Amino acid sequence: MEAFLTSATVVALAEIGDKTQLLAILLATRFGKPLPIIAGICAATMANHFLAALLGAQAAALLEGQWFQIAVGVSFMAMAAWTLVPDSIEDSDGTRASDGYGAFMTTLIAFFLIEMGDKTQVATIALGSQFKDAFVVTIATTLGMMIANVPAVFLGHELLKRIPLDTVRRVAAGLFLLIGSLVILQATGVFA
Repeated sequence: MEAFLTSATVVALAEIGDKTQLLAILLATRFGKPLPIIAGICAATMANHFLAALLGAQAAALLEGQWFQIAVGVSFMAMAAWTLVPDSIEDSDGTRASDGYGAFMTTLIAFFLIEMGDKTQVATIALGSQFKDAFVVTIATTLGMMIANVPAVFLGHELLKRIPLDTVRRVAAGLFLLIGSLVILQATGVFA
């Protein structure tokens, strides 16, 4: 349960104001069809995050040493700093996906590609290595993405006017910092 709750919470908070959330708003505005966009987000996230969680879990299985756990903790701390940097939709070139694919295919392709190397994907790799359960991490991080993106699809630009993104970024960064610190403390035997 810890793996599920931590993974869902970390990704939901990290996704607020992220370029993929901004893409969700853009696609909702562009297509006006929320259900195919939501389905595309879910499918793309499950595929992308499964690969990321599997990579993290496999790396953890191969590298069980204390130094690897410390590296995982440091990666969470790096995510804390990265979370404080605002994203903008101009960062992504995936927004130019062809209208010929329709709302679902455009969303599926754009989200899968834009999520590559994104902070939520990097967090999913770290969560996979921390919890060593690709299935639970994938389901939880996908839920976290949906928690953050479904309201963005339905509420679009109004959502951005009402949520203080700087505050949410600080909370997410604090959560990453806390998790990273706990992982390092566990790895060094200070906190078991």
